[in-house]
Amino acid sequence: MTEEANSANGDGKVSRLIRIGTRKSQLARIQTDSVAEKLRELHPDILLEIVAMSTIGDKILDTALSKIGEKSLFTKELETALEKNMVDLVVHSLKDLPTTLPAGFTIAAVLKRENPHDAVVLHPKHAGKTLESLPDKSVIGTSSLRRTAQLKRRFPHLEFKDIRGNLNTRLKKLDDKEDFAAIILAAAGLKRMGWENRISQILEPDDCMYAVGQGALAVEVRAKDTDILEMLSVLNDTDTVLRCIAERAFLKRLEGGCSVPVAVHTQVKDSQLYLTGAVYSLDGSDFLKDTMQTSVADTLQCPDEVDEQVQRVGVTAIKICGGSQANAERLGVDLANLLLSKGAKEILTVARQLNDAR
Repeated sequence: MTEEANSANGDGKVSRLIRIGTRKSQLARIQTDSVAEKLRELHPDILLEIVAMSTIGDKILDTALSKIGEKSLFTKELETALEKNMVDLVVHSLKDLPTTLPAGFTIAAVLKRENPHDAVVLHPKHAGKTLESLPDKSVIGTSSLRRTAQLKRRFPHLEFKDIRGNLNTRLKKLDDKEDFAAIILAAAGLKRMGWENRISQILEPDDCMYAVGQGALAVEVRAKDTDILEMLSVLNDTDTVLRCIAERAFLKRLEGGCSVPVAVHTQVKDSQLYLTGAVYSLDGSDFLKDTMQTSVADTLQCPDEVDEQVQRVGVTAIKICGGSQANAERLGVDLANLLLSKGAKEILTVARQLNDAR
């Protein structure tokens, strides 16, 4: 961590200072504050300082994310600060983190997932409608290839156009003009902002499966800081960790990212982890989709105390059953291999080439 930064509190005891890095957006600050609050409750003896900064993705707002060509759009500056010991941990939306992290970093905690589904936010003049009931040629705003590919397939009467910016900016673009009939946003972000009343429709998996890691918060640290890893381990939510390991392993094996349409849906039920994964052509006309499951019954696999510091697709979840984590990772790889055997690589290669050519 940073050179020891300590401070005496009111009763003369010395408290350790932990610096938390975050993006400057309102949503990022709300998410980071929620993590800080949990840490204060669990570790009342530490002092927390929040360090906010802008990232490449925050600065380039006139280009679709899939066209920028930078894998760490919303994380690079934060990881540089972590590397230089300017901060001790960084709070991210997990879906912003690449499946392979830079050397020396790891995800020490994945918190309980908020609703991972996508939400439709309608222009006020279309209040009461759904995507299905919007007029022909209505324009829907989203910069996500994953959303566009699925929704074009499901709702062919609609048109889709890129929209960038943080949540506040995108909602303002929707409300102030009539360029868009609706925009698609992550339900989790709207809920965390306290804007649930803007949600007109939650998209179920049959309409639009979500992005890998969507709805989950991740805390990234230096892998060598075992004391920080230990401190953060209590924030892990077991089901969320296992679901997200499976999703990230699926995406990593497909060599996917924001420049190709890859979507997932996961759930844990009766000690079984279910993963549905799909790849799409840009217009959604060509796709492959399948579901697999595995056991995550930790009582069978972990009869003793667990304290395993193994990194799986960037996640080091100590105190969560290593056997269950291994099964989750294998599930993601196996499902990706199944889709690859059916031609997923060809679909994704064409999608990537067409996106690059746009």
